[in-house]
Amino acid sequence: MRIVVTGGAGFIGSHLVDRLIKEGHAVQVIDNLYTGNKDFVNPKAEFVELDIRSSELYSTLELFKPDYIFHQAAQTEVTTSMNNPMLDCDINLMGLINLLNVSVKLDIKKFLMPSSAAVYGNLTTLPLDETMTGNPSSFYGLTKLTAEHYLRIYHESYGLQYICYRYSNVFGPRQGNGGEGGVISIFSKAISQDDSIVIYGDGEQTRDFIYIDDVVEANILGMQSQFNGIYNVSTNIPSSINLLVDEFRSISHKNIDVVYEKPRLGDIRDSVLATEKSERDLLFRAKCNLHDGLVKTYTYFNK
Repeated sequence: MRIVVTGGAGFIGSHLVDRLIKEGHAVQVIDNLYTGNKDFVNPKAEFVELDIRSSELYSTLELFKPDYIFHQAAQTEVTTSMNNPMLDCDINLMGLINLLNVSVKLDIKKFLMPSSAAVYGNLTTLPLDETMTGNPSSFYGLTKLTAEHYLRIYHESYGLQYICYRYSNVFGPRQGNGGEGGVISIFSKAISQDDSIVIYGDGEQTRDFIYIDDVVEANILGMQSQFNGIYNVSTNIPSSINLLVDEFRSISHKNIDVVYEKPRLGDIRDSVLATEKSERDLLFRAKCNLHDGLVKTYTYFNK
């Protein structure tokens, strides 16, 4: 198959590209390198430095003639969205619409992209499932929730086949320092450099951490499936930030200095996502446990 991956120089996108190349697909990476790293791009992929908001997007993809599009390019930082909601909206919605219009014109077979656990906001009924109405507490969560509805309407109006993944907190090698989802990479980097780490809040807030390889597997299964709609991609296991520190102490054999500061604007308290729908429809189940994923991630940053 011929497959386009936007954001393919980023954390999740580059791992996805590696898997697609390994499986024998022809892959084109679209990335403006604003947060991406060209060194992460698989040398067997065709790389185009381009913004998803560009007017050149259609002509670029028309030449490549993709069968599928994985849209991983996004503004992902909660703090950035709160400080600059216009930028967040421009990238996550206007960029998306540009790409959706191109997808319809090119009659692609399926459009796959991530949403986020942030769309649920501070709902207190856990685990969170796909039927629940989100009440985002950040502009990032709001743009992701809006993106889900754009996908639904493009599907209903133009027949665009799609899957939208509500990722929980993805972690692993190559991850940058942005957003709550990057807490493990931030800790890994700081601990490897013998720096103190900062926890916003009391550390008892929980997240549903999922390793990058499992997220890539969910994307592959979604491409192969006949289903459309929204799917959680998670472990359905809550873990506190303080637990992460304990794990890192065990893995690194270091006495880690922890600084506690007040919670950040827009952060949610607890998040754990139900997995029944993705297990039933996509036959997806996370395989990597938290400890093993932390070992792999810390080893990467410690190098």
